[in-house]
Amino acid sequence: MEILKTITKEMNLNEKQVKNTIELLNEGNTVPFISRYRKEVTNNLDETQIRKIEELFKYYTNLEKYKETVLKSIEEQGKLTDSLKEKIINTSKMSELEDIYLPYKKRKKTNADKAIEAGLEPLVNKIFLEKIDLSIFEKFTVENYETVEKVREGVKFIIGQIFSHDTDIRKKLRIYYEKYGKILSNKKKKFKEEKTKYDMYDNFSQNIKDIQNYRVLAINRGESEGILNINLEVEKNYIENLFKEYLKGYEPNDKIIREGLEYGFKNMLNPSIEKEVRNSLTSKAEESAIELFSKNLGELLLTPPLKNKRILAIDPGFRTGCKVVALDESGKFLEYNTIFPVPPKNDFIGAEKTVLSMIKKHDLNLIVIGNGTASRETQQFIVDTIKKHNLKLRYLFANEAGASVYSASKVAKEEFPDFDVTVRGAISIGRRIQDPLAELVKIDPKAIGVGQYQHDVNQKLLKEKLENTVESVVNNVGVNLNTASPSLLKYISGISSTVAKNILKYREENGAYTQRKELLKVKGFGKKGFEQAAGFLRIFDGKNPLEITGIHPESYDVAKNLINEIGYEVKDILDSTKISKIRNKLDNIDIKEYSKKLNIGEYTLNDIIKELKKPGRDLRDDMPQPILQEDILKFEDLKEGMTLQGKITNITDFGAFVDLGIKESGLIHKSKLSTKFVKHPSDIVSINEIVNVEIIEIDKELKRIKLKKIEK
Repeated sequence: MEILKTITKEMNLNEKQVKNTIELLNEGNTVPFISRYRKEVTNNLDETQIRKIEELFKYYTNLEKYKETVLKSIEEQGKLTDSLKEKIINTSKMSELEDIYLPYKKRKKTNADKAIEAGLEPLVNKIFLEKIDLSIFEKFTVENYETVEKVREGVKFIIGQIFSHDTDIRKKLRIYYEKYGKILSNKKKKFKEEKTKYDMYDNFSQNIKDIQNYRVLAINRGESEGILNINLEVEKNYIENLFKEYLKGYEPNDKIIREGLEYGFKNMLNPSIEKEVRNSLTSKAEESAIELFSKNLGELLLTPPLKNKRILAIDPGFRTGCKVVALDESGKFLEYNTIFPVPPKNDFIGAEKTVLSMIKKHDLNLIVIGNGTASRETQQFIVDTIKKHNLKLRYLFANEAGASVYSASKVAKEEFPDFDVTVRGAISIGRRIQDPLAELVKIDPKAIGVGQYQHDVNQKLLKEKLENTVESVVNNVGVNLNTASPSLLKYISGISSTVAKNILKYREENGAYTQRKELLKVKGFGKKGFEQAAGFLRIFDGKNPLEITGIHPESYDVAKNLINEIGYEVKDILDSTKISKIRNKLDNIDIKEYSKKLNIGEYTLNDIIKELKKPGRDLRDDMPQPILQEDILKFEDLKEGMTLQGKITNITDFGAFVDLGIKESGLIHKSKLSTKFVKHPSDIVSINEIVNVEIIEIDKELKRIKLKKIEK
């Protein structure tokens, strides 16, 4: 099997694209760098395609290595025929290779293996090839098989193993389950009378090919918690059809053969294929959940920063009070206090005095409240204070998910060694409004609260996928080299955690970076690392205006020549009186002509032009801004038929959750997202999207809000 050709065909690309991408990856280039700065080499492949090539290359490389192991093993057993060798070489799936290898694989001795060693295999061959008289069993009695009954049992074991190892039979049963099989679940007897969260999966049955991914994960969890029994169902008629391939049409022989087939199906073949099918269902469901989590995370990380906001951040709490911190525009900590405006103390006067003092002292212009415990009571206090003193302030809720994880982390302890976890949590809550990306990268993505069954899926795959997502977003946005923390820098292409800390140390010792090339003086940061990272790092107020853009240092000369060609200098891109004229000229150049004139690829030239037209642009600025509140809305105020505006905070397979400005989120089931058929909620809405909704049902007891999206 030629790996390049296989990947090319599977991805519907040309072979040169695949070959060049693999070469770039093997040379130590990162996916963000390749997709952004090597477009001519890959013919404009995006990150998703490059990561898929990387994944498939690893898969098929491992498959080829395993083929060598299989061939060697079977050859050492003296059982490798030319046809078997050809079959192994031409195999393109790991599961098919495992099927072929199964009869030859070294394993603990089975009952069938023992019967073969005792010399019963020739008898089995006779049963398959000629009509027999039952008296023949007496001729094969040996030690451990002293009676006809024991010989017959040994024959049953051998036939069962032959049947269960049959590659074609395994493939047919696997396909049958996938096309026509059913998955069944029932509550265990001891839970039958007990109310559980898995009640909908009692006496549950669905076609395997139709079952939704989230249901697979739900019943898996119910099984792992010991509440559900899960089985797969295959029609008896189909089993009989499989048996017919082995039966000979002669009753004495067939009676013996059937005993072996039934034993093999029940004890070896069916459990093995059931396990495969369940694993396949789980793998598919996990990949879907991870993909959705990754998509949600990417959209959350692109939440636009609220710039120029001096924040009063509050982490609400009852018994221990509310931690209140003041932050300047850059997120620098200014002051903290503890107030008790909520039960059991209800110290409104003291809390009001503290809050007003902090707002005035630090000229704060936005209040951010964590949405966890005591948030509703804290919200009431803040709104009352704003109204009473006629403050020109608004407030909003911040999702606390992950704040406690961050506040107890090593990163938080290094940042604020003198504060306790609650104060660190309040700082994190405020900062994730000022610059969500810079703050959220400090938190384990699993703790951010935009996933579905994230603790049930393959943790290694989840970690890898989420880290890829964070890496992708960070590099697409770019980071300010003079303000970025090591937590943010370590996600930049070519920068490790150690180098990220060294970058910060150099900045602290030598002052702000004025040029990207200064990075070459950082300990452990070589030319390759600089090549990978430089284009994603921004320097504002530096020596080179191009360094507020995503233009790579290797293209500086091209960018300068292009600007000169249209009658300007590089410094003019920072001149507000000239930038509109520069944009106009760049809009009207002939890409093909300038590509030849400047000796640069068209893809790269287009990217340079985009950067020059919007120098220092933050792609997050194009995203929907959060809704700032000034009054209060309570669950009790809600009525069916009411229309509201809200923000999408999480997307699952079955619907989207909406922040309505109160503690409880509303749910738009996917059937209520559009008047048209909705395959998946993420096709209609995205994280942070502002939507207009109508309340269609309120469950006061469970405090659940069902919504319908109002289409424009």
